Amino acid sequence: MNDSVDLLGQNLGRFKASGLAPAARNFSEIVDPAVVLKGQSHVIFCKKNGADLRKLLEKIGKVKGIVVIDDEADFASPNAKINKGEKTKINKLISDLIGSDGYYIGVTATPARLDLNNTFDNDSNLWVDFPPHRKYTGQDIFFPLDGGVRYFQTLLPDSGSDPRHARKALFGFLVNVAYLNLYVNAPLEKNYSILIHTSGKKADHKTDWANAHGALTALIQRSSADFEKYTRQIWTLSRDRFPDADSDIITSYVLENITRHSIVVLNSERDWKDNSSAATSPTSLFTIIIGGNIVSRGVTLDNLLSMYFTRDVQHKIQQDTYIQRARMFGSRGEYLNFFELTIPQGLYLDWHRCFVFHRLALAAIKEGLGSLVWLGDTRIQAVSSASIDRSTVDLDRGEMSFSLFPFSDQIAQVINGSGSVFELIEQLAAALGPTAFPEYLLRYIRGTSSGMKTAIAIHDPIPIAGYSDGSDIDKDQILRKRGFIGKSQIGKATSAVHHLFVLYNGKGNARLVYKFIGSIQFIKNNASHDTGI
Repeated sequence: MNDSVDLLGQNLGRFKASGLAPAARNFSEIVDPAVVLKGQSHVIFCKKNGADLRKLLEKIGKVKGIVVIDDEADFASPNAKINKGEKTKINKLISDLIGSDGYYIGVTATPARLDLNNTFDNDSNLWVDFPPHRKYTGQDIFFPLDGGVRYFQTLLPDSGSDPRHARKALFGFLVNVAYLNLYVNAPLEKNYSILIHTSGKKADHKTDWANAHGALTALIQRSSADFEKYTRQIWTLSRDRFPDADSDIITSYVLENITRHSIVVLNSERDWKDNSSAATSPTSLFTIIIGGNIVSRGVTLDNLLSMYFTRDVQHKIQQDTYIQRARMFGSRGEYLNFFELTIPQGLYLDWHRCFVFHRLALAAIKEGLGSLVWLGDTRIQAVSSASIDRSTVDLDRGEMSFSLFPFSDQIAQVINGSGSVFELIEQLAAALGPTAFPEYLLRYIRGTSSGMKTAIAIHDPIPIAGYSDGSDIDKDQILRKRGFIGKSQIGKATSAVHHLFVLYNGKGNARLVYKFIGSIQFIKNNASHDTGI
């Protein structure tokens, strides 16, 4: 797993609590020479740390048939030196663990980097999609494709960070905790946390800590110059958010309990890391988490009620990294309506687009169609450029295609219908069904066309029987590694950005092909196990 003591402790504790036999053990428990591994089964946890992996290899390197289960598999495991003919340290050590007779299972929410890197020769045809549990709140909740959000969302201007915004987010958190414990949880009381994520730099963490500490201290010391002003802000937030409640009571609850707070800095000075358990399972009524890289991956934050997120980049957002930073995801259902996300508007829109692209990319794999096309644009890149195996990956030539379906005159009639283009895509989606025309694609096209009918082109069906036979085309499956769509297929529809094609073979089958001609870039893995999607 990720090189994090916090994550190791959290996951190891869960495995031990599960009652699994044999019981899970930390690698440090088995490296002692007195421990004999032969003739027994073992479940061993180890961080993706060079020194730890070497010690593990020294102990179990000769054991046959090792199964490596790699949590956060897209982190550190891919070979960032693949185009130099070399291997990164962690990639080589894990490869040595797997050996010639071992097994590798990568677990990740963002598999693009593994796919485009061909990490450990993974075959995307063998990927398994694990749906979240029913209490999970994820991308469909926080980045919905249509409809409003079901939580408090505060969109900030994009002109930099201002301590006033962070302070307002903190006060909003205090108000929401008070309301929950007074009007929802009563007579019980629960502890909650807010995550302040502005940077990966330790110096910025100290600034964030100073701002939060200063505001809380001003509320504790009633003689402070800012006490009255901050109290009034809390009272006003309470009035505006919860008109059904008594703002005086909520404000009094905050002031009477404000000393029951803790500020925890993760991924900063070493002595703060000792307090990480207080962040993952808050032990203080008001827990303020200030974090960087460690909260970007893997660590679950229970009872997270608010998130202040302003961490942006100057150039391109790396899609897989920002998806992993969605720490607001989790079991938030019991208090989702009281959760608050405070974020610059432009950053939210970029983040939202990351998840739109992610949905589209995974739609094919969920239907069992094999390898994927990953999307990016002028602000978003799918993965780090260094991790893309350029010997098997194409840039800017990708197409998205979905399940085969029987071709019929009815399909042709729909395509050549007389309705508006918006009506036609709805009719085509209904005729083909969700496996051949995924709803994610339909909603994406509708949501990004802005009512402009010229943005969408539905082309006449194209027969592929006349295509020359070759090693890169499978006419039965209507697949072609270099794609089917070029300038001649686009024709005169040059003003459209969304292009839909139905290609059919001589055996009565057809496939929908989607191509975006605009700022979006497609990248596709053309390795030997690729099915050509």
